[in-house]
Amino acid sequence: MKTFNPMRKASIYLTVFLFILMNASISRSEVPKQETIMKEASYIPFEAKSGQDKELTAFLKEGATLVAQTEPNTLYWYALKKDDGSFGIFDFFPNEAGRSEHFAGKVAAALNANADTLVAHGWDKGVVANISNFSVLSYKEPDTDLENATSATYILLKAQPGKEQELQQLLIGAASVVAETEPKTLLWTSLKLDSNTFGIFDTFTDESGREAHFAGKVAAALKAQADDLVVGGWDNGVLNNIHNFEIIAEAGK
Repeated sequence: MKTFNPMRKASIYLTVFLFILMNASISRSEVPKQETIMKEASYIPFEAKSGQDKELTAFLKEGATLVAQTEPNTLYWYALKKDDGSFGIFDFFPNEAGRSEHFAGKVAAALNANADTLVAHGWDKGVVANISNFSVLSYKEPDTDLENATSATYILLKAQPGKEQELQQLLIGAASVVAETEPKTLLWTSLKLDSNTFGIFDTFTDESGREAHFAGKVAAALKAQADDLVVGGWDNGVLNNIHNFEIIAEAGK
């Protein structure tokens, strides 16, 4: 008759436990890390206070450095300037928490502190009142350094009543077409503001990249369906809502 040995039984349990723990650790290490997914975006148009154009430009360039150093959840951040002299910021985040971190961060705090000096109408009316928050429907990310982007375009689209889903599906599918056919389009994003308002934001290597984009397959598909899908059609609903920018600073991946 075998004698019961509690120490031997405990040793067996410990060996089994360590074996399970070791294999669980191996399994976890073998699971590939998920790539960060871009889900949220914000756009803020604003104007420089009279005589503060150069100072605001310099401030935004410094802001890009601060974003790169302190905001790991701001995936892309662009400071923009239009031909009419107005400014804008477009930025992208993995989730709502990332956006909240950005607006609670050092760049937003610095802009708040300097808005009365630099921005027409100050912080509340000149900045906060102009914020548009989007969800990201689809995107093509840059495959080169951000510094290669020199220009950007933003287009706001209003869907025809009852055509919201069709326009949304067209925009979602466009990202893969851009990735396959437009090497000079660096970042391309389709965006949704509300149930019937959509947007496109993209960046380019240079003016030839922008021209190639508007002569490309995505623009052709949108033009062909604009009368049916977009309020105002191609001319009044798309072309009249194009905003072209120079990129004066950028930060991100």
